[in-house]
Amino acid sequence: MRTLIAQTAQTAQSAQVKQARQARPPRLDRRGVLLLAAVCGVAVGNVYFPQAVSPSIAVGLHVRPAAAAGIVTATQFGYALGLFALVPLGDRVRHRRLAVSLLVITGFWLLSAAAAPGLGVLLAAGILVGMSTVVAPVIGPMAAGLVAERRRGAVSGALLSGSLGGMLLSRALGGPLSQWLGWRAGYLAMAVLTLACAALASRALPTTEPTTCRPYPALLAQSFAALAGEPELRRSSFYQATVFAAFSAVWTGVALLLTGPVYRLGTSAVGLLALVNAGTMVSTPAAGRWTDRRGPDAVNLVAMLGVVGAAVVLAGGDVGGAGGMAALVAGSLLLDVAMQAGMVANQVRNYRLRPEARSRVNTAYMTCAYCGGGAGSWLGAQAFGGFGWIGVCAATVVLVGAALAWHVRWLRHSHSRGCHRA
Repeated sequence: MRTLIAQTAQTAQSAQVKQARQARPPRLDRRGVLLLAAVCGVAVGNVYFPQAVSPSIAVGLHVRPAAAAGIVTATQFGYALGLFALVPLGDRVRHRRLAVSLLVITGFWLLSAAAAPGLGVLLAAGILVGMSTVVAPVIGPMAAGLVAERRRGAVSGALLSGSLGGMLLSRALGGPLSQWLGWRAGYLAMAVLTLACAALASRALPTTEPTTCRPYPALLAQSFAALAGEPELRRSSFYQATVFAAFSAVWTGVALLLTGPVYRLGTSAVGLLALVNAGTMVSTPAAGRWTDRRGPDAVNLVAMLGVVGAAVVLAGGDVGGAGGMAALVAGSLLLDVAMQAGMVANQVRNYRLRPEARSRVNTAYMTCAYCGGGAGSWLGAQAFGGFGWIGVCAATVVLVGAALAWHVRWLRHSHSRGCHRA
């Protein structure tokens, strides 16, 4: 009898411990943040390495450089579609299961792109790669739920630093690899890295529980509802859409500039230029800590002014030679730092809105951002074709000027309301 009572008590205690563990989500330590940052870097790299290999695609498939640059636009629009269609599942499906599945599917589409016989098939595969490689915006809301609010800016900055590292390294390595071994080698290399991350994530990602049981159509509808019902989300989305459009226009145009008659360099030069900007990986966590201290609005203002300044410096790249290359290095570094700082600020603002629906909020925000990025890639190619590098820089100023005008107006309105209350 005593044994039965003891067993019953032990069973009840085990159930209580299990219930307590389920009620208390796992915490995210420094090692976990580094792992998530690495996975984000590989996933995001799949979106950006086409910027460096598009000139090699033009040579390999015997198409015009502007037509080959369409792979950048296709991948980014595919990413925007994946953000809208797949990221809301982060509130409905366990994060580890969703992330691993997306990584495996992405690896398959990268292999398909490497085997594409022509530009049309490659563009279709690029859309599918972009659509499935949306692991970073799945991981971001998960990480935000596993840390204290006072650490969210720093953790968001660390994850964005990993994403930035993937962005830079994929372009830095993709350019030389495609120049030496052909553009297909870049897709094969990214496929191997992505599948390796899937294997690692299946064992190492923390286990989390879904926050909703709503059906899939309702999740999609709530992303629209969040955008319609949250003015702060609309503001963040517009800021990032315009700034990211400017960023994408520059990096699409710079590949055409460096491989064109002004510099006459290979695609490896695009990769080296990206590698020079690896210093931005250090600045992104700092931007997160600054956002925690000063608030998102102050960081947004500095970031937008930084993009304008970057466009002015980048315009000097049109002269060619060592002076022009120095302008491209300095301007692209400033552009990368400013864009990433603005993204950290926007995400910190967004995470405060609806804690129970972070994936859906992030869906609306990131979809707007990458629609802007896809449009910016297209605009960069068109501006370069019609007006050269100066046209790309002018388009950058116009794009970020729209965001800056909204932000200044909002700051004035906010200040006047504060004075009125006082």
